Amino acid sequence: MVQAKYPEEDLDRLRGRSDLLVQSVTDYAIFMLDRHGIVASWNTGAERFKGYTADEIIGQHFSRFYDEADRQAGLPEKVLRTAETQGRFEAEGWRIRKDGSRFWASVVVDPIRDEDGELLGFAKVTRDLTERKQTEEALRRSEERFRLLVEGVTDYAIYMLDPGGYVTSWNAGAERFKGYTADEIIGQHFSRFYTPEEAEKGAPQRALAVALEQGHFEAEGWRVRKDGSRFWANVVVDPIRSPNGQLLGFAKITRDLTERREAQIALEKSREAFFHSQKMEAIGQLTGGVAHDFNNLLSAIIGSLDLAERRAAAGEDITRFLHNARQAADRGATLTQRMLAFARKQELTMAAVDLPETVHDMADLLARTLGTGVEVETRFPLVLPSAHADAAQLELALLNLVVNARDAMPGGGRILISARAASGDGAVMPMGHYVVLSVSDEGIGMDAETLRRATEPFYTTKGIGRGTGLGLPMVLGMAEQCGGRLILHSTLGEGTSAELWLKVATECPVRPAARACERMVERSLDILVVDDDLVVLMNAVAMLEDMGHRVREAESGQRAMEMLRTQRFDLVITDYAMPGINGAELADAVVQLQPGLKVAITSGYADMPDGLALAIPRLAKPYDDRDLRRFVAAVVGEEEAEEPLRAASVR
Repeated sequence: MVQAKYPEEDLDRLRGRSDLLVQSVTDYAIFMLDRHGIVASWNTGAERFKGYTADEIIGQHFSRFYDEADRQAGLPEKVLRTAETQGRFEAEGWRIRKDGSRFWASVVVDPIRDEDGELLGFAKVTRDLTERKQTEEALRRSEERFRLLVEGVTDYAIYMLDPGGYVTSWNAGAERFKGYTADEIIGQHFSRFYTPEEAEKGAPQRALAVALEQGHFEAEGWRVRKDGSRFWANVVVDPIRSPNGQLLGFAKITRDLTERREAQIALEKSREAFFHSQKMEAIGQLTGGVAHDFNNLLSAIIGSLDLAERRAAAGEDITRFLHNARQAADRGATLTQRMLAFARKQELTMAAVDLPETVHDMADLLARTLGTGVEVETRFPLVLPSAHADAAQLELALLNLVVNARDAMPGGGRILISARAASGDGAVMPMGHYVVLSVSDEGIGMDAETLRRATEPFYTTKGIGRGTGLGLPMVLGMAEQCGGRLILHSTLGEGTSAELWLKVATECPVRPAARACERMVERSLDILVVDDDLVVLMNAVAMLEDMGHRVREAESGQRAMEMLRTQRFDLVITDYAMPGINGAELADAVVQLQPGLKVAITSGYADMPDGLALAIPRLAKPYDDRDLRRFVAAVVGEEEAEEPLRAASVR
């Protein structure tokens, strides 16, 4: 092939353009050296970051760009020799500017030869990488400081895992409370720190999987030391990824919380012991208070009945003694209901209650209860939402509050019963809409200590024989069971205001129906009565027989089932709490033995399995013949009772 030859003037133009190109480059020092390393040309980039002008440096040896140590080591000569013999030299290192300052340079040196291969000199390209070097150095120092920091931590085990869960680094904290040295554990799988049962369940693999999926894993549990002992650990695992998202491994931090856990367990045991002590003290106070009140009532009942027996034998009138015994029994029933209300165990029938109408319907009862010397004033807005509550329990709560207000005014005074709509602020009351029923008096009021203890069971300031100390606890229990609250405001010498906060009803209010007439079932029924308490069983049988029914009795659920296999009945009335087979289980058996047979339950306690009270009619104890008559009529469907599933007896 014949090479084309350019005219000399064209070559001169090309050389001129090449010189312009080199001179215009400012980010690189591009210059020529002769065979001995003497600078023969100098561009703008070289002048910019080396500091020499062309007049100052051309003709000088390039070794002046090296520091004294490199010159003494013969590095400049080595650079030229390498470029000449190997065809290229490339390296990075410190170089010197004119002002003596140093910069980190990337250096490339290529030999320049003529057509015959004779060495004419060298082309040298230098780039200033000081900023990159400083960044790398800062990163290196940071990584070193971090490594020293991690190695110096002794309260935490901080180490790395590869993507498969094998240990790749180990710090002093890990060695301290796991027991392994770095040589012993690096390269081993981290699952050896888990208990055998946790490892068998796949807990180590699950920890890595959760860390990958959610970006973080944290848990507490038992881990195992080298010596086989266990410690309670808090574990955090985070995935480590490269800038392009590739998984590099996991960072794992473990903290020994054994001492803290043991301290927490000891504290919890101490709290449990303290609470148990408090509970036993409260139970003792409750038992003592109940025993005191019931002993009083039983004394009245037993004494009245003894007198009635003797007077009846003598042919005298015993009506007043029977009346006294009945009155004491009614007081006992009321006390029991207060205790159930305090314990949040009374059965509630929730409905929309019109407060003004309820207070109006109680006017006569309040007048008889309060007596003379006390004026009752009512104040209600024209429009007031209905309250979500149990109407019967609300009446009882209101009666308690009014009696307390009367007793706080021994010299008489005014009681104000009012109501208003209000909203919970989230602090005193939860957010929501409420109806507030207030009973305010002008009495002696309470000091701070009395106000604080006012709702404690059996705490009373009325004196012996004048109060049980269960009135306000009952109101509090009823309110909270309805989703509301009782709030007391009082100032010594100025009176007290009791606020009953009840949720606004979402259902439509139902006007209380007139009480159903007390009439017996028109037909005579075959009834099986089941109760393990023989006294209660005898009374129930006698009352039902007085109503004209044919009654059989069973003292246990097992005996009742035997009778049901051979005899037919119209109705089964069973107690709930019985040994062996309880009332609910007996009711289930009745469905199998005599399908279609009606079943009703009597109980003095509201804590029954969910849904039972809704599925089976229930009569609350204690009850009398009037309650039982209405209940039987409601169960067999011959009377539209006001509350067919719960005949109560608040008198």
